[in-house]
Amino acid sequence: MEHDALDAGEARYELVISVDARRSGQYDDAEKPRMRERIYRVLETAFAQAGVGRDTVHMEDRGDGVLVSVPGRIAVTRLLGLWMVEVHENLREENRSLLVPLGLRVAMHVGPVRHDSRGISGRAVDLTCRLADSAVARQLLDRERADLVLAVSDSLYIDVVSAGGKFIEPARFSRARLALKEGEVSAWFHLPGRPAPDIGPIAPEEPGAPAGGPPAAPVGGPEAALAAMDAALAARAAAAAAGRRVDDSDRDGDDEDGPAQYMAQGDLSVHRNNVYQQPVHIGRVTGDTPRKD
Repeated sequence: MEHDALDAGEARYELVISVDARRSGQYDDAEKPRMRERIYRVLETAFAQAGVGRDTVHMEDRGDGVLVSVPGRIAVTRLLGLWMVEVHENLREENRSLLVPLGLRVAMHVGPVRHDSRGISGRAVDLTCRLADSAVARQLLDRERADLVLAVSDSLYIDVVSAGGKFIEPARFSRARLALKEGEVSAWFHLPGRPAPDIGPIAPEEPGAPAGGPPAAPVGGPEAALAAMDAALAARAAAAAAGRRVDDSDRDGDDEDGPAQYMAQGDLSVHRNNVYQQPVHIGRVTGDTPRKD
């Protein structure tokens, strides 16, 4: 059945695809239309190359990306396999002539989708968009200097990816646990043409925090901040006791024995190779003792 033959209240299981451009906010008003043209050229050419008619899929513009839903009569394996291969190759071709390469975050999930005259909606749509916008997807794309990252839901990986297929290699996916607004979920990440990515060093997801923005302030005021600082000092002391070196980013390179290690119960100041033009006071003044300059 075609979309317009169904009642808007009916939900049917479809493959949802969310495509987002990397750092789209850094494109100026003159460059953004060209960026959008490239995205559509990459996706629509891939649909044609994979034998998926453009008129058989629903596509919504998202300004800096595209939201797609694919009806169940089209095999999900074709989109996960051949279509993704063509998207990657088309993207690489587009980037050959660009000083700043276009990066895409693609997410997929299968679930109930509702259509109306303005587009699609449902939890399946929400989850797919969250995966594409996740910190893991963003950081993998940057850290690995990749053109494309694919994120799939846990259910899609279990039901389809894990069985493999043409251009689908489950061993090249890595699992990550994400804390989204709706709660914790598992997802699988893949960098086309590369081995399974190492998810370990990537910072954990922060619910409700803007991706790429400044770190959230500690909850609880100054006391919480001091507690966090104490915990960090304790961790560094434990690392030193275990025989691991503590980095000293300000060392001048003259110490051949490696970076220095410091441990203190109170305040600690380290001054090296400094020349003071006048008497100075270092440290805190406590009680009623007058300060001496």
